[in-house]
Amino acid sequence: MRIGIAGAGAIGRSVALELLAYGHKVLLIEQNVRHYEPHTVPGADWLLADACELTSLEEAGLQLCDVVIAATGDDKVNLAASLLAKTEFGVPRVVARVNDARNEWLFNEAWGVDLAVSAPRALVAAIEGAIDIGHMVRLMELRQGQVSLAKLRLPEDDPMVGKRVRDLTMAENTALAIIVREGGVLLPKPDDVLEANDEMLFFVGGGVEDQVRALVNGATKPLPNR
Repeated sequence: MRIGIAGAGAIGRSVALELLAYGHKVLLIEQNVRHYEPHTVPGADWLLADACELTSLEEAGLQLCDVVIAATGDDKVNLAASLLAKTEFGVPRVVARVNDARNEWLFNEAWGVDLAVSAPRALVAAIEGAIDIGHMVRLMELRQGQVSLAKLRLPEDDPMVGKRVRDLTMAENTALAIIVREGGVLLPKPDDVLEANDEMLFFVGGGVEDQVRALVNGATKPLPNR
């Protein structure tokens, strides 16, 4: 695939290196001369230009990209670049970085964003996932919040410990995807027995209210509403 990345700061360059390692073609677009360092990612094409300027994006051949990643440190720039990529150049997939959690509500289809990646939320989820047991933690949202990936780690005294997967009560729009256990990853089967410290990953449909209603028996602490 050909992937355009707006922003060649530390994050943009790191993403570019990863994508190149997977065999993709990468175009890095950077406005700041100080960040324009082609030698740091020699396998990518580089363009010194404003990712919010239509003529610059035309010169970059953005219409040839399969994916555009708006990865600058400025949410306004990321939104503008996403909107141009989607509406003016018809890029099939647009991913945007959210720097300020207060702006996350803007990163949706109306602004051309197919997937918003929130750095603040990811950090909070990582912290909660590392220290919390018994809390349902939302890891990420898919399809503009229509579906969420959530994790629950079972404490030793949870009523679900010792139950079979078939005995879990979940809403229709909720599915237990995998169980992470000390011995490895399990694809849950109806007769599998839950153990203390199991990390259960769920796909949950709907908004926060639906997610709360989707909590399985024993999960008494609701999903944080951030």
